[in-house]
Amino acid sequence: MSQNLVTRNFDLAITRRAAGDSEQSQNLILEFPFSSEEPYLRSSWFDGPWIEVLGHKSEEVDLSRLNGGAPVLLNHGMSKTENAPLRSVGRTTRAWIENGRGYVEVKMSRRDDMKPLLQDIEDGIIANVSVGYRIIERTLIKENKDQPSEYRVTSWLPLEVTLCDIPADATVGIGRSINNEEKIVPNENTTIQADPPPSPEGQRSAEVDADKLKQDVLVAERKRMAEIKQMVRSVKLDDTVADDLIERGVSLDDARKEVLNQLAKRTEQTPVSSRADIHTITDETDTRRELVAEALMHRYRPNNKLSDGARQYAGLSLIELVRDTLEQKGEKTRGLDRMQIASRAFQGTSDFPNILANVANKTLRQAYEAAPRTFQAWARQSTAPDFKSMSRVNLSDAPALESVNENGEFKRGAITDGKETYQLATVGKIIGLTRQAIINDDLSAFTRIPAMFAMAAANYESDIVYGILTANAALSDGVALFHNTHANLTGTGTVISIDSLGTGRKMMRKQTTPKGAVMNLLPRFLIVPAALETIAAQFVSQQYVAAKSSDFNPFAGALEVISEARLDATSDKSWYLAADNASIDTIEYCYLEGQNGVYIETRQGFDVDGMEIKARLDFAAKAIDYRGLYKNNGA
Repeated sequence: MSQNLVTRNFDLAITRRAAGDSEQSQNLILEFPFSSEEPYLRSSWFDGPWIEVLGHKSEEVDLSRLNGGAPVLLNHGMSKTENAPLRSVGRTTRAWIENGRGYVEVKMSRRDDMKPLLQDIEDGIIANVSVGYRIIERTLIKENKDQPSEYRVTSWLPLEVTLCDIPADATVGIGRSINNEEKIVPNENTTIQADPPPSPEGQRSAEVDADKLKQDVLVAERKRMAEIKQMVRSVKLDDTVADDLIERGVSLDDARKEVLNQLAKRTEQTPVSSRADIHTITDETDTRRELVAEALMHRYRPNNKLSDGARQYAGLSLIELVRDTLEQKGEKTRGLDRMQIASRAFQGTSDFPNILANVANKTLRQAYEAAPRTFQAWARQSTAPDFKSMSRVNLSDAPALESVNENGEFKRGAITDGKETYQLATVGKIIGLTRQAIINDDLSAFTRIPAMFAMAAANYESDIVYGILTANAALSDGVALFHNTHANLTGTGTVISIDSLGTGRKMMRKQTTPKGAVMNLLPRFLIVPAALETIAAQFVSQQYVAAKSSDFNPFAGALEVISEARLDATSDKSWYLAADNASIDTIEYCYLEGQNGVYIETRQGFDVDGMEIKARLDFAAKAIDYRGLYKNNGA
């Protein structure tokens, strides 16, 4: 059986026998359903258990093999006669889709060694059917947190039909047709009458029993899969061993025997060492993905480090990388043109979407971290667990401490009602990357677009924070952020000088708590528009040498200049002072918890023939306290 071949069992249901001409009178012609959309629990070593629903729309099933004469086997060719495996027992003559099921007509062999099998079919002993098929594409239908997720196979190719012993689907099979009106007619002289239809009570009971049986089988199968995986991993065998045992339907007892045999072989092949050897084992698929991503990152930015393992991929084009990843997965690409290869790059079995997502994330993070965001130096960062409205009580509102006499009691304090409220907002955009980008070898589509997203996110954050300074909106007390009432505004502005800086420092030092306690704040940052950057740097530079005592610069090294061009659009003369956010609240900017910055998600395109990249940013900012900020309108 091919490595990529998937098998699935069903109960075989004969619905009629075509008769008429001489050839058909000598052959047993069977017509039965071989597949349905009944959910089935599958498992693979690379993505664990998942529930499979075979799609049965006409465009979802490729019946070319069955209509061209596919083999009919017994137990997938694994059953044996006395001396050799049993050969094909028939072939398919036609296949079709009807009412959500796959139907096939087969012609059974007339060999002498077929008589026992044909007799078993006539007697109802052989009553199950299995289909061997290859999955070409699957789509996630329902993602379950604690249970296997459900996928619909939207493109699959039936390769063979087999009579088998153990079914997986009780809805189809020999002697159990949809209407149960007809049974097998092995030859023109023998007729078996249909059983009388069951009573409604008996039918409901049978349905309940069938549902319970399927549930029991599902639970037992999950347990078998889980225990086999745990058994294999506990003895450090490769996951492919577990995958093979699960796929072949090996029982737990037989699985234990095979695992012990595998361990014995490994022990024989392992040389005895006087010391303990420690090996770090990395999955080959993950390693290859990382190396390809590393090669693409080097191509995008040559100063990125390139390891020896990644050098083998450094000179390959995108289409060549797709071909390589497909062949590593066991898919044949010989004879396929560039468009066909590019189309397969985004199919569910390809590693290439994961590689491109890795590259996109790395370029996004590099560009985002390099993007200039000057507010990070003076504003305070916070996180929020959700999108609910958040209330921030000012640090300046803390109650004053009072003395406690010997054996006295501590008095309770209260925080004033003044508080600022805000909540996170989400912004984002989706861009589609088509297979044409791969054919054109356009790596920039997968690197520069995430970098552009990063710059856009950084600009959005800066616009929000500095928009708070320039908008001068009212706080929770109904007064503007910078206002005479708040004693943090010099309306008749002055240019930056020793005197004007001294005035701003004095006003910040004299700020008081709501109960009148002096806070004695010191400015740490001088925030200016780009037009004032040079003069601001002169007044805080430690390179200033005084010729006499009156020329001494008291602010040398005491202030850090923050130059922001966004301020010029509102005023190229106004400048600001800000205290250290560790001593007093100023402006707070917030991300969603665990999502500090812009993030991207990728998926196979629905609206485009390729891959979609979605950039998402959960961000907000708010002025929390006016006491740590000062504004001079300038002159």
